[in-house]
Amino acid sequence: MLRSASVATALLVLAGCGGSDRRASGEAPRATPTASERAPQTRPTVARARCSADAANCAAVIGRVIYVEAVDPDGDGDAHYVLAGGKVTAPGVSVIDVGPHLRPRRLPRPGELVSAAGPVFTGSHGQSQIEAVELHHQRR
Repeated sequence: MLRSASVATALLVLAGCGGSDRRASGEAPRATPTASERAPQTRPTVARARCSADAANCAAVIGRVIYVEAVDPDGDGDAHYVLAGGKVTAPGVSVIDVGPHLRPRRLPRPGELVSAAGPVFTGSHGQSQIEAVELHHQRR
């Protein structure tokens, strides 16, 4: 009887040990997916603004916002965006004049994508800039 009790105790101890240890069983550990693996990252996108086929002196750009002038000094209610993209104002830089009729409730923040199209005119500082007739902002 003592012998059968010790065998039963030994079997219980062995059954309780290492049941979930995959290294002891030779099974490879499974990787737990990280947050980035569970939810694939999508790149920010913005609709592309386009010039109409019959538009003269028109340019279209897509770029990331570098700077936003929310309050225009002349008081006409427009906003100005400086974008890293295009070549309207300088190589790799475009300034966009956004009239009050296109001005969004929330202005874009630095780093967000903007697409604009419209005629190119000279701004108050002598720079070439797009006077937007079509404007799209990145949506988050």
